[in-house]
Amino acid sequence: MNRLAWVLLVCCSAMAQLHRDPTLDHHWHLWKKTYGKQYEEKTEETVRRLIWEKNLKFVTLHNLEHSMGMHSYDLGMNHLGDMGSCGSCWAFSAVGALEGQLKLMTGKLVSLSAQNLVDCSTEKYRNKGCNGGFMTEAFQYIIDNNGIDSEASYPYKATVYYEPACTQTVNHGVLVVGYGNLNGKDYWLVKNSWGLNFGEQGYIRMARNSGNHCGIASFPSYPEI
Repeated sequence: MNRLAWVLLVCCSAMAQLHRDPTLDHHWHLWKKTYGKQYEEKTEETVRRLIWEKNLKFVTLHNLEHSMGMHSYDLGMNHLGDMGSCGSCWAFSAVGALEGQLKLMTGKLVSLSAQNLVDCSTEKYRNKGCNGGFMTEAFQYIIDNNGIDSEASYPYKATVYYEPACTQTVNHGVLVVGYGNLNGKDYWLVKNSWGLNFGEQGYIRMARNSGNHCGIASFPSYPEI
């Protein structure tokens, strides 16, 4: 009888873990919309939802305990960097890792300047600004430079996307919604389909009048009504 009771207790515990908190429904849908999450299978969404709830409750409880003096640190991240149409992921990755280390050492969460790396950690360090680079070389630049600027003192600025190595082989469709000129560079304003975290809130400025860059003008089409 005790064995049966134990089995029933385990089953009930497992069922309880699969129960979603209905008070978080709105927050779950908002989170999916913000980060462009879509799940075709209901089973997968249930699993992802439960993991999300577990992490949310863990962070919320930890930060509450931190406010009561029970922990020496809180759980959080700096604001999301937006690299726009500039291929500077290497710079954002480098400053993000350094921000975490500084937080652990000093207790202060300070946003550091990815633009500082894009502008200054260049050919000597095998980095190419908006056309790619290496996190390890970014760290070496920071060492050689005896530090890095803060985001507040040296803010990031996106630019018009132009990559000389980009071919005219077309494997993706986008919507051109406008055009313009930024700092003397002509661009097409392009609406993509990769979520709000891509480029500038889902848009990208691609080089215009630059020899059919990336094949953007290879197969143009539009409807007439």
